[in-house]
Amino acid sequence: MHLYGHWRSLATYRVRVALKLKAIDAKIVAIDLLSKEHLGERYHAINPQGLLPALEIDDGTVLFQSMAIIEYLDEAFPDPPLLPIDLAGRAKVRGLAQIIAADAHPLMVPRVRDYLTENIGLDSYGVKKWIDRFALPAFEAIEIFLRTQEHSGKYCYFDTPGLADIFLASHVIGAGFFGCGLDPFPRIQKIYEACVGLEAFSSSHPLSQAGAPAHI
Repeated sequence: MHLYGHWRSLATYRVRVALKLKAIDAKIVAIDLLSKEHLGERYHAINPQGLLPALEIDDGTVLFQSMAIIEYLDEAFPDPPLLPIDLAGRAKVRGLAQIIAADAHPLMVPRVRDYLTENIGLDSYGVKKWIDRFALPAFEAIEIFLRTQEHSGKYCYFDTPGLADIFLASHVIGAGFFGCGLDPFPRIQKIYEACVGLEAFSSSHPLSQAGAPAHI
């Protein structure tokens, strides 16, 4: 099994966490986002979309998009589960994850930030305001869900880390790179602290990966 990714890629981070929670070994293949290696022919032969991550499983099949990869891992390696058993619970967890995956993260990725600076002319302050505009509403909605739902415990869904926690942690890290703090979101902060208390999360942090700088 080969995981194609980059240290800074938050989507790659999610898959690293899932692999470690399930104790699955995967060879990491670094694709350099900063030098645009993901846009070259070599990587496009693996994933024509040119985005990270991609997971090549043992029979040579290549999977893409972090949500789909993690759900594959959860079905192929069901212990420990990353989704609840009950249908409503699974839908709730997927819904929380999709706030990040579908609504917030796509508007914060490097290709969007590059477009804002190179084509729209935004400076670093303008990009920071853009990030705040889409990162903070996601936190606000999730904080309300976590405060008002009976299933909220040590983690997003009771006391076991799962899919929603993986996506929430990725958003905390990504927003943190742009100075978005968690003081207004105490429930999220408590869950994130529980997550990083686990080796699967802490060792998967972007700044803990080979090639990463000491800080951003």
